Amino acid sequence: MSTNRRRVKVYTLNDDRQWDDRGTGHVVYAFVESLGGLALEVRNEEDGSVLLQLKIQQDVLYHRQQETLIVWTENDYWDIALSFQEKAGCDDIWDKICQVQGRDPQWETTPEDATDERFEELSDAEIAPEPIDLPPCELSKLEEIGEVFSSCLQSVVSRDKLALALEQEDYIHKLIELFHVCEDLENDGGLHQLYEIFKVVFLLNRASLCEVMFHDDVIFDVVGVLEYDPNKSEPIRHRDYLASQACFKEVVPIKNADLLARIHQTYRIQYVHDVILPTHSVFEENLLSSLSSMVFFNKVEIVAQLQEDDAFLDDLFTLLKKDSATVEERRDLVSIHVSHNLLRRPIMHFVISVASTSVVINRSY
Repeated sequence: MSTNRRRVKVYTLNDDRQWDDRGTGHVVYAFVESLGGLALEVRNEEDGSVLLQLKIQQDVLYHRQQETLIVWTENDYWDIALSFQEKAGCDDIWDKICQVQGRDPQWETTPEDATDERFEELSDAEIAPEPIDLPPCELSKLEEIGEVFSSCLQSVVSRDKLALALEQEDYIHKLIELFHVCEDLENDGGLHQLYEIFKVVFLLNRASLCEVMFHDDVIFDVVGVLEYDPNKSEPIRHRDYLASQACFKEVVPIKNADLLARIHQTYRIQYVHDVILPTHSVFEENLLSSLSSMVFFNKVEIVAQLQEDDAFLDDLFTLLKKDSATVEERRDLVSIHVSHNLLRRPIMHFVISVASTSVVINRSY
């Protein structure tokens, strides 16, 4: 699922009946123990802070406006609007809200001709700025590309424009092609320039770009680019480690290919976050929020898929009851075992960092 689908702006209505922009982030639908139920949570894409965390209430009337807005009144006085970048993301969250309330999402959507005039000014265009013009992605243009990228770090608007241009022109894949050329030619200068260029891409702190860079067909090339830090005397062979030394261990066999791919991706993100990237003073602290958020969303997806994987659960409890299990097997299984009381609830109630995702991701390697 594209992370961009869940990108939203959060608005609240002030006393002058004007909409205040509370920030842009990514919304997730998950069980929140402190709220005692399923909730909508929006995390700021800049620093990972929580912009919004509200339980989906049975007695609140949520409205679908236009194609990319969900609006409602919280506690009879607080008007809230979520403006989605993509219709598909609005569809996802609307379906979840209707599911909790027992409503039919097809028939309960507010028709366009009944749209409240207060919401007419809100649209997905507000979070989709015009892209900038990028230089041709050619070896001779690497220095110019680097200068354009660096200049875009000066403001939030220019960072948004650069990020949008990278997405629309599929520029990351083009840069990866240049990386292959530079490695084949042993062009150290070009490799060092690409390192600086990708450093800027990370500094844009955009989950959508991280999703591209951590895709299966790109991740090892991105890791390869990050091996050529101009401040290091020799490249550090992170690709060799990830390809041949990092050993995936399945405590319980996982037959869902999508789930396995998500687990591998999450491990690689954590490896890049913890091992490869320079210190905060070089890459700046805001870099960590996009990667941390991506890990968070991945863990939510993993738990959601485990919740629906009856075969995994059957295998887990069969092994837990196995009398002949070794000490090591029992130690691994205990890591994903929860109390008898919790077993009566859905897996979404598990504490993500301690339960299923912890053993599947952290102990499996």
